[in-house]
Amino acid sequence: MKDSEPMAILERNVEEIVTSADLKEALASLPDSKDKLRAYVGFEPSGVVHIGHLPLINKLRELQRIGFHVIVLLADMHAYLNEKGTFEAIRDTAEYNKKCFAAAGLSDETEFIFGASFQMQEDYMLNVLKLATVTTEKRARRSMDELSRSKEDRKVSQLIYPLMQAVDIAALDIDVAVGGIDQRKIHMLARENLPKLGFKAPICIHTPLLIGLDGEKMSSSLGNFISVHELVEDVETKIKAAFCPPEIADGNPVLQIYKHTIFPVVEEVRIERPAKYGGDVNYNRYADLERDYTGGKLHPLDVKTTAARYLNEILAPIRNRLQ
Repeated sequence: MKDSEPMAILERNVEEIVTSADLKEALASLPDSKDKLRAYVGFEPSGVVHIGHLPLINKLRELQRIGFHVIVLLADMHAYLNEKGTFEAIRDTAEYNKKCFAAAGLSDETEFIFGASFQMQEDYMLNVLKLATVTTEKRARRSMDELSRSKEDRKVSQLIYPLMQAVDIAALDIDVAVGGIDQRKIHMLARENLPKLGFKAPICIHTPLLIGLDGEKMSSSLGNFISVHELVEDVETKIKAAFCPPEIADGNPVLQIYKHTIFPVVEEVRIERPAKYGGDVNYNRYADLERDYTGGKLHPLDVKTTAARYLNEILAPIRNRLQ
């Protein structure tokens, strides 16, 4: 593996890395380090695991292949603070989420940790209180803007949430925090304020948030997603009905599936068409497929049919492991 290759892999299909220079320095230390660098994602147990989670899981798998120890924090306490149900219901959801994450291809060395297993300890809570003394109320509130269940008359618990998430990073001795771009404000709070408590600032990798099949924000309540255990015929039906405007890439959920779900794990995509419509065509890069689609060389139905076929291939082993 070339020295530059791990960085190129980690830069692929992300919104940003904060900072790239810090990550390059960390990667340079990997061959000589006795202890593995530690990367984590904090996952609030809530609802169905769907293809919107796959870019995040793919990035964790890449980190594992490069040599990181990966931790998945099943943030049951955070879910409770964010009004996602009773402790019992949240724990049941967390167990289901754990099975889905493992089935999606994370290695057996992945460490799954429940937040409640350490977040009530004295040192942890003392650090949360210390962090509260250096964090403004406005900053904590802004950090929860995209994550909070209550948008009006927000609960005090939802201001504690970002402080706990920052202390999670310190308590778990995390080098690289991974999350969707909606986690950015909390991660920046951690980078800026954890050093004030004597902890290191985490490197942050942010993945994109996929839009729903209808072109709107992906939401469990809207059902505009494909679960990781969706039946084959349901995947085909949902993709066929998905929003896919001709010759437009921006805001096109089907093309997003190619970019962030199919091409990261498939070396070549074959669009199968009758000869009278141009015949089969192969793509090794997403950029080439997007170019032909926006140039009118590919019909929406062709990209939908092919997307369903490859997505079912990707989901097949996950379905099998969850049976």
